[in-house]
Amino acid sequence: MTSLFENIDQSVAFGPAFDGKIFSAPRLVVVITRRDAALRLDIPLEMAHRHGIPARLSEAELRAIEQDPPAWLVQSRANRTSAKKVWVHLECVVCSFAEDARPKKWWPEWTYLACDYHAPYQVPDPADGFARREVDGIGSRFIAFVDERP
Repeated sequence: MTSLFENIDQSVAFGPAFDGKIFSAPRLVVVITRRDAALRLDIPLEMAHRHGIPARLSEAELRAIEQDPPAWLVQSRANRTSAKKVWVHLECVVCSFAEDARPKKWWPEWTYLACDYHAPYQVPDPADGFARREVDGIGSRFIAFVDERP
């Protein structure tokens, strides 16, 4: 029994210019946003915009900036004190939803973070001798659980 495809003329199936060589697919270019670039460079989003980081750039372009930083980025890193982070990683203790955000001065030192739709009983209990308070408005959807000695 012959296959249906054995008797097909290659010029009909693949076009008249087919020479039997398989062409590779075009390379995939990974494009990242200005916000992601600011995260990787550890600079505020406003600084990235002010210094001409495009709204979208390729991974190769960002790697070039990281390997040979412009003078403004070198100066920014030299002036930075390690007291205040530019970005913080927020992660829910219940469902592991995560985001990166610019820290606010009013944010407390929290024990746990949870999404605002989780019930408080889903968060681990405070240690013995500690009282718990909740602080709303951390990141886009988090509640901070702060355990303190009374």
